[in-house]
Amino acid sequence: MHQNWSILFKAVACALVTCHLGFGQDPGTADTSAKVLDAGAENPALFDPKLANKTAPDKFRVKIETTKGVMIVEVDRSWSPNGADRFYNLVDIGYFKDIAIFRAIKGFMFQFGIHGNPNVSKVWKESNIKDDPRVPSVSNQVGYLTFAKAGFPDSRSTQFFVNLGNNKMLDPQGFTPIGKIVEGTAILTKIETKYDENSREVQGRFQSEGNAFISKKYPDIDYVKSITLINE
Repeated sequence: MHQNWSILFKAVACALVTCHLGFGQDPGTADTSAKVLDAGAENPALFDPKLANKTAPDKFRVKIETTKGVMIVEVDRSWSPNGADRFYNLVDIGYFKDIAIFRAIKGFMFQFGIHGNPNVSKVWKESNIKDDPRVPSVSNQVGYLTFAKAGFPDSRSTQFFVNLGNNKMLDPQGFTPIGKIVEGTAILTKIETKYDENSREVQGRFQSEGNAFISKKYPDIDYVKSITLINE
């Protein structure tokens, strides 16, 4: 366990241009790449962030299917309007397909959001959104889904983390939760954390080389197989 999560998180966050959950086995490099490329053909917004500009509902739920099971997350737009809108649009255009949980630290958090197709990652990594004011009543508690960011203003893009512990020290740093897990919290203890932290070089190569790199580097990591909107 790291002694100072605050310093650790800021340090690694700054390593990302836009710092920022499947069945237990590696989905396979070739298959994963094929799925991602197919997704790119389905929605033009994957390659043009300007086309992903819908306003999210005040509240909405998504189904997050990971390689360890399914979670249901409820997003509350009042917590982080810009963050909720971006997440809603990413889900809506099918961005989250075979997305690696590339950073997972026991008792702290697990992080995902770098696209497995480097061509998609390239156009999104600098498509940042404005920060949202902190809502004092909302904190980085266990099971809360939060937008990751770098160490400078308005740096949120496509990366998120799920809190595995009480991380209230992140609140004043601008890490604003957008929702919380309402079903499937047992998954939190199943996500693979043996690789712990990763280096700036690993994250940079993941962005430039995609799932082909990360699945080879960390063959037992978990993936977000898909995130889909739940119509209610």
